[in-house]
Formats: sequence, C-alpha cells, structure tokens
Amino acid sequence: MDYTKIMNDKSGKKARVGIVGATKGYGYTLLAQIPSVKLMELRAICSRHPEECLAVLKEIGYPEDKIVVCENKADIAAAAEDTIIVVKDYRLVMECGITAMVECTGNTAVSTDAAIIALKKGINVYMVSKETDSVCGPILNQIAAENNAVYALVNGDQPRNLLDLYSWAKLLGLDVIAVGKSSEYDFVWDRETGEMTYTDGSGRSEQMPQMLDCWRYKGTETLVQRRKLVEKYTEVISADLCEMNLVSNVTGYVPATPFLDYPVAKPSELADIFIPEEDGGILKKTGVVDVFYNLRGTDEASFCGGEFIVIRCENEKMWEILIGKGHVVSRNKKYACIYLPYHFMGLETPVSIILGDLMGIGCHPECRQVSVLAGVAEEDMAKGTELKVHGHHHAIDGLVPELLEVKEAGNAAPFYLLNNTTLLRDVKKGQPITLEDVDLSGLEIYKLYQDGLKLS
Repeated sequence: MDYTKIMNDKSGKKARVGIVGATKGYGYTLLAQIPSVKLMELRAICSRHPEECLAVLKEIGYPEDKIVVCENKADIAAAAEDTIIVVKDYRLVMECGITAMVECTGNTAVSTDAAIIALKKGINVYMVSKETDSVCGPILNQIAAENNAVYALVNGDQPRNLLDLYSWAKLLGLDVIAVGKSSEYDFVWDRETGEMTYTDGSGRSEQMPQMLDCWRYKGTETLVQRRKLVEKYTEVISADLCEMNLVSNVTGYVPATPFLDYPVAKPSELADIFIPEEDGGILKKTGVVDVFYNLRGTDEASFCGGEFIVIRCENEKMWEILIGKGHVVSRNKKYACIYLPYHFMGLETPVSIILGDLMGIGCHPECRQVSVLAGVAEEDMAKGTELKVHGHHHAIDGLVPELLEVKEAGNAAPFYLLNNTTLLRDVKKGQPITLEDVDLSGLEIYKLYQDGLKLS
C-alpha cells in the first residue's frame, strides 16, 4: 500500500492515543515512536505505577511540563487539551478525549473490559494483548461493528503483519495453501567451528559438527535429522500457537497439527516444506496455519520471527520468469513462498492506528472461533493445582499448549481463561483442561467466549 495520500492528509485530523499497559515491552516501543508520527499524538497512558510512566516519558523525551497525573474524572476535565494524562485506573483512559485505545497489558480481564468500554463509546480499539483476542476476538469484532468503531490487531506483531500479507495475496487472486511465521528465536550454526547456538538469550550452545550432514535440504528426511540434533532446545511455545490462533480465526485457516509442525528450516526451503505430502512436503491438508524454527549460518540474516505464505504457482511461464528474479519456489515449481522477515513491535503500530482512525480499516466482523488454544497436562495434575500465566512466552506451568479446530475442541477450556484458576479435580497426563475442570462461572470473558461461539 502507498501511504503518500494519508501522509499528505490536510484535514487536520489526528489519532489521539491512549495506551493501557504503557511502560514496558510493546508499550515502550510504541511510546518511543509516537513523537515521530505527525498524524497522531499521545493523550493518555495508564499503569498501576504512575511513577514508571513518568520515568519512561522523561527518558523518551516527552516534555515534562506537559505531563499531568490525574486521579479522577474531575482532574481529567481540568487538564489542558495539550497535556499527556497519566492514570492508574484503565477506565479513566476512555474519559480523556481519545480516539484510539491501545491495549497491551496481556491481562485478559483488564483488556476485555477496557476494549468493551471503549468500543461502546465509539473509541477505536487496537489490541496488542493476543491472549484476549484468542478468547473473544470474534465478539469484540462484532461489538465494534455494532458501535461504528474499529477493533483491530496491530502491525508490529506477527498476526496483523501476516493477515496483511495474506489479504494482499487474496486481493491478487493467489491460491494460498499455508500461512505462518518463524518462532521467536533462531538456530545459528557456525560452519567453521561446528558450534550451534540457540538465540533465546540463555547462551545455550554446543558443538554440533553433525549439522553439516543435513545442512543442505534434500527432503523431509533432512528435517528429521535436524530435529534429532536440536531436540532438547525445541518446545511448543504458547505465544506462537496463540498468534496462529488469531490468524486462524480471521482467515478461516485451521491448525496444520494440534501442536503445529515446527520444522527446523531455512527461508529458502519453505516452498518445499509447507506443501502437501504428495508433493514432497509435510502438510496433510492445505488451508492451514503453521510455525517453523529458523536455521541460519552466522553470516546470514535472521527471519526475526517474521511471517510467510505459501501459494500455488498457477502459470508456468510466469513463474519461470519469477524464478529468474530469485524468488523462493519449490523444486517441482508448483509452489512459491512469499515472506516478510520482520515484526517491529510498536515501531510499526502507528500504521494500524492511522489506518483505523483515518480510514476505518481494521474491523473483521467475519472473525469466528475457528480454532481454540487449549492446554494439555504434561503430567498427572492433582485437584487443587493452581494455574497461572507467567513469563515471556505467557506459559502455564504443567501445560503444553495445543491448537485445535473448534469442531474438535469439545469442552476444552481456552488456554488464557485458565489464568488464576484452580483445578476442581485430578487431570491425567495428556488430557486437555476442560471447562468442567475449573470454575469459570464468574468470569466476564468466559461469557464473551460463549457469545463468540454462538456467532454463525
């Protein structure tokens, strides 16, 4: 898309942004980028620790004399229009005259309530908290449509970037058989020393000269060899499956497998891997979402947790021309891979906000609960076990995430509904946590999930 027309907009309209969960990670990167974007301005931020907001705003370079801490609606009403309002209560953000609410707490109860309050006031909502969207994205899209507001996932995170790539392909009439992303970290192999490093920040590495034997892709047997070498580093990551859950619910594509495939692969190989088994690939069906581990040499660029689609090559002569341009095409010339090797977090998010606020782009009323992110017991779990989401990957101890087609999920409880619940009975190893295994009766987000399931 060419953004020149938007950049040259003379209407004077700007997105007035309020951020809930503002000081760390994603929120920080967005706060750092807003001052460079002329079509938006920061109006309000919310954190349980206002002093952190003040410190971050000062660090980034926001003018201190334009920042005011407000405790209630009266304080907000008294604040000048050009000030940045800091509040502790997220509900006050919607009282600050904003047009755009960005939610990035990762707290499903807070983010759901904040989104509904905003949408019912006609305030556009930009959802960074993927945990929330995985549970009630369908109903939030419906509420937005009913209130003439925008509900949108955001550029800078993989689901929106992948949805943009997918919709671009569909606009062109391309036959997309698989969509996906690389997992967050790479396997990096030094051919000279034989050392393999996993870039998860743990510093884990080991001598692995055997990688030379499967460095060049020869077929799916190569994937088996690679997996054996790095097996102890691999896992099913809840954040990956959650992100593919979001994409599934918008596109209608289903999980390739319940735990996704996670082949250890190079970008140049993807058009030979994410294709049907009968054509030499790994897919048992098409129209799927999936994930891979990126493998690269020390002198090669990372995929950066980026996104890809695999399409059918439907005109032989056209693809012969494109092969000459260096595009990633399968050895049998029947499939091609198109990819975006990046997701820049809050640096990109202003694009989503501007498209939503100025052009009304973002809402997906067609979103449905196509897949459900469930949690499977790694070992026998006793009644009384407390379940809690924690850590960088938003995992739950004792559970392995599993992405299921909704028609196969039965009464499996959505993974992020389980946060802060307690098992009401014993659960055997390999069994998913069900809606009957925990008490969800008092959770508003559970009611919203049920409402979403009723959408046809």
